Amino acid sequence: MQITRLDHYNISPRDLEASRRFYTEVIGLNEGWRPPFRAPGAWLYVGERPVVHLLVKPDRQDGPTGRIDHIAFVATGIADMIGNLRKHKAKFWLRATPGFDFQQLFVEDPDGVLIELNYAATERLPADAGEIPALAPS
Repeated sequence: MQITRLDHYNISPRDLEASRRFYTEVIGLNEGWRPPFRAPGAWLYVGERPVVHLLVKPDRQDGPTGRIDHIAFVATGIADMIGNLRKHKAKFWLRATPGFDFQQLFVEDPDGVLIELNYAATERLPADAGEIPALAPS
């Protein structure tokens, strides 16, 4: 069970176009390909990596984490992580995202920040993984 690198962070902007312009024109990221999710948004890239995800959630109320929706890490050892989350009685969810070669595990930190852990699709889930709730696609 190991976190190998930061993957991206996700913001729910109040104004998608203003945020898109800020990250591209001011910060210098490049807008690139984004899956056809139901909610509007944009993926902003450094080189070949989409590191800032903008996702519009019109009914979202600012909470203790402001407009930060989630932070994502690439990880290994999904079965061990699930065991550790169960040991610590943490609430977590799985999500399969069509068109990607990874599986996702989500857990909230103590302040309500959603943490996304991305694992290779080839990693084996525990036999009782069917009991884990699924997170709906965005």
